[in-house]
Amino acid sequence: MLRSYLRTLNPPLPGSVRNLQLGALVNALGNGLAYPFLFIYLHNVREIDLATAGLIVGTNSAVGLVAGPVVGSLIDRVGGRWTLAVSLWLMAVGFGGYALVQDPWHGFLFSAIAGAGNGGFWPSQSSLIAGLTPQSQRHQAFAMQRVMMNLGIGLGGLTGGLIATTSDPGSFTILFLADAATFVVYSVFLTRVPEPGRTPRPEGQEGGGYGEVLRNRVFMSVVTLNLVFIGAGMAQLETLPVYAKNEAGIAERGIGILFFLNTLVIVLAQLPVARILEGHRRMRTLALLGVVWATGLLLVPLAGMAGGFTAAAVLAATFTIIAVGECLHGTVQAPLVSDLADHSLIGRYMAASAFSWGVGFALGPALGGIVLNHSPNALWPAAAAVCLFASVAALALERAIPGHARRTPERIQTAFAGG
Repeated sequence: MLRSYLRTLNPPLPGSVRNLQLGALVNALGNGLAYPFLFIYLHNVREIDLATAGLIVGTNSAVGLVAGPVVGSLIDRVGGRWTLAVSLWLMAVGFGGYALVQDPWHGFLFSAIAGAGNGGFWPSQSSLIAGLTPQSQRHQAFAMQRVMMNLGIGLGGLTGGLIATTSDPGSFTILFLADAATFVVYSVFLTRVPEPGRTPRPEGQEGGGYGEVLRNRVFMSVVTLNLVFIGAGMAQLETLPVYAKNEAGIAERGIGILFFLNTLVIVLAQLPVARILEGHRRMRTLALLGVVWATGLLLVPLAGMAGGFTAAAVLAATFTIIAVGECLHGTVQAPLVSDLADHSLIGRYMAASAFSWGVGFALGPALGGIVLNHSPNALWPAAAAVCLFASVAALALERAIPGHARRTPERIQTAFAGG
């Protein structure tokens, strides 16, 4: 059994995809150092109220909503490799700039710069993975991407929790500058990744563009559903740290450990879950995702009421349950988007998918911060209810999914060498 488990941790992927994901691992380490503590930094160190801090954090995603569609068109013209490189440098400036924040407008400025890069980062990276990986292996490639991202974020969060302290603003400066440096390192790894071949437009079809993407009703339904899941579920990980500190009495070090626990579960379970889900219906997996996330969210108010060791144990359970849901989501969402896309317009399709993430991460923290400011314990059951609604919607959408995209592909035992 152990040998079978270990085999799931090393799926056969092209060497170029592995290089891409190694760069992403280093970058995720930097994000883990800084991002879990951004809300705390803005509120507890720079004394910005929770509602405004939520809007600052949400600005990153909001600006990405504007930048993403533009970058999607550029990907289809010049390729995802170049757009990813520019995105990385923009985010280096934006995240490094958080160290200079003194007033709210500083936070909005640097969040906007980071958001411009963020808008191009995800469609560029996803287009490269989709273009460099055969269709039968994409669920493994995107699952590996999720492992690398979470491994880096978890190790970074654990390290950041040991460094960050609200009594020393300089400790946060270290985190933000280190995060900025990892974007630069990722751009170096990118030099070892080739540009995928272009998929030509079908004969007799000219032009193409976002109009074609928007007319794909099944695809648009899937990305809209993703928006709901992200906003109500995953995006609330950004509001959990400030709740954990101010309502449950968890110190920064404890918050770092919670994020590391979340990451550890994903790192250990993501690839085995991807293997288990091979051959299973994707929309039913998404329906299960909503139930899992709702369960985790409903536990959060118990931590606020209990305090002490009990609060830490409850939040540990919440972070673990959310991690299990992330494994389900990581296996299904990106490969489903890729299978529904016309690959001659892959940049635009991936940008539209990233748009749903951006809206979710813009609305989630912004609305969450407002609710936390007025009634901290009301946020979690409300978010859980939205997740359950999304589960029902996923089941209703299943019959519209084309046959070739309905199930996670079975594994094909093929080895790849090089790029």
